[in-house]
Amino acid sequence: MSAAPGTGGTRTGYAVVVPTLVRDTLADCLAALAAATGPAPDEIVLVDDRPGPDAGSGALEHALTVLGDLRERTVVLRSGGRGPAAARNTGIRAVTSPWTAFLDDDVQVGPHWCDQLIQDLAEAAPDTGAVQGVIAVPLPGERRPTDWERGTAGLAQARWITADMAYRTDVLKRVAGFDERFTRAFREDADLALRVLDAGWRIRRGRRTTRHPVRPAARWVSLKQQRGNADDALMRRLHGPDWWAKAVAPRGRIRRHAAITAAGAAALVLAAAGRPRAAALAGAGWAAGTAEFAWARIAPGPRTRHEVTTMLVTSALIPPAATWHRLSGLWRHRSAPAWGEATAA
Repeated sequence: MSAAPGTGGTRTGYAVVVPTLVRDTLADCLAALAAATGPAPDEIVLVDDRPGPDAGSGALEHALTVLGDLRERTVVLRSGGRGPAAARNTGIRAVTSPWTAFLDDDVQVGPHWCDQLIQDLAEAAPDTGAVQGVIAVPLPGERRPTDWERGTAGLAQARWITADMAYRTDVLKRVAGFDERFTRAFREDADLALRVLDAGWRIRRGRRTTRHPVRPAARWVSLKQQRGNADDALMRRLHGPDWWAKAVAPRGRIRRHAAITAAGAAALVLAAAGRPRAAALAGAGWAAGTAEFAWARIAPGPRTRHEVTTMLVTSALIPPAATWHRLSGLWRHRSAPAWGEATAA
């Protein structure tokens, strides 16, 4: 326990770890943290995960200026572009406080976040290993959200996401931190939480609120997101075929995507083999599956020409992309032992 500045009482000490690629959002993230009322973090560990030793420092130094008095409590480390899991592990190794609060560099903590975090941690029972923050995603009020905006809004209901998540530091070290085979910002948080729960700790939701704006994204971002199917394959190896139920995660459409991809491939093969009727039947299956997927994404959206065109094109490309990444992930992680087996070895 450490004394709270300006008070005669005690409080639970905490550090804040922020992995970053030094995006434009970082300055807003740090400014919100500096402005939040309540006991300040004992230490802030900013982990620069840009690859290469020659990553520019100007943008980072500019972002650090918004910290004000907190700048003297801040250290900057480098993690070499190995992904957010490795970046957070780099931060964990530098933390000396009993609690480690993770923030993503594209969030903005609420105005009373420090006070609320201290309350969340003070109310944590001895068997509570982590306390999750409440994520709020602002959406446009004048129109329906786009597919990308709806996907970001799903973070408000997601379990254990490290956009705002506080863990006991010793618990993180007992379970060896994040699994660095998760090289994207996807599933690494669920994997860690499942290992913490399996070790006998509880995870509860706190009261503090953090804002997660919808960041700008490229038109074809949904295709890039399909790389996460390889991470799902690793989750299956580590936590079993029912991992998604344990993680309270949506099961997704991978089975439908595989069926649509198989139908499309069969249509091409049958057509090349001179079997037009069979090819037409397989092609109809591909078209029906693709149309259903496209409409499921178009119907709840704004239905502008740009959005509809994007959904039509990506709905045809996503099933084979998702299937490819899932198969590549199954192959790449075919020898990964289950979590229980790995700890027993």
